[in-house]
Amino acid sequence: MSTIKVDFDLCESNALCEAMAPQVFELDDDDYLQLKTEQTTDENRADVERAVAACPRAAIRLED
Repeated sequence: MSTIKVDFDLCESNALCEAMAPQVFELDDDDYLQLKTEQTTDENRADVERAVAACPRAAIRLED
């Protein structure tokens, strides 16, 4: 299991991560990114890894 970290100073809240891993990421009513969980699971790991790779500002990372 890894911890999901977001650098909110870099994040543009463009929702690519939400599209790839909606069980982990969501935009709130003010269009700010929120984490639903800070931990990867066997079920969400592949989706989170795709979201990390797709982030245009490299604002998301995984820490073991």
